[in-house]
Amino acid sequence: MYYLPYGYPYPNVHYVNAPMYDYGRMPNYWQYPNGAIQANPLDYYHGMNGNGSGMLKDAGANPFVININEATKQNNTYRTALWTGNHLQLTLMSLNPGEDIGLEMHPNVDQFLRIEQGQGITQMGKSKESLNFKRNVSDDWAIFIPAGTWHNLTNTGNIPLKLYSIYAPPNHPFGTVHPTKADAK
Repeated sequence: MYYLPYGYPYPNVHYVNAPMYDYGRMPNYWQYPNGAIQANPLDYYHGMNGNGSGMLKDAGANPFVININEATKQNNTYRTALWTGNHLQLTLMSLNPGEDIGLEMHPNVDQFLRIEQGQGITQMGKSKESLNFKRNVSDDWAIFIPAGTWHNLTNTGNIPLKLYSIYAPPNHPFGTVHPTKADAK
């Protein structure tokens, strides 16, 4: 038996038993009440190539639903803000082989990174001269960065490192798109 929230014995018309995949098309999601937004399925097939063609845009503080794994893997920009709320922000990132995020510290922002593709090394520490926390990371690894911690992530593989980052509170302006690392400076 499958567990569905608000399902049997309390049926809710907003949740249905639908197949998750529709013969190669985008996954079918349950219907969400209150006008939740689902990303345009064509964005996945036309590709997000960094020049504005087929690129996902920041949904702002509106309800939003997306296959985060697919969106992250399809993203080819250094950084794209996908959702910016009042207290939280989601960005997609892609690091080329040998590229790093760059040593940085956010004094008042906690950060969560999730690797969806590739491999790298993350370094953290109390000062930029003492990055004594080092871990190898790859697909499906999560990285938690407390506010005030110096950190960096470097792609050590031979394919792009695809990840998403969650900032609390938001760290970049609404709608931020940096096609390359040079654009982020």
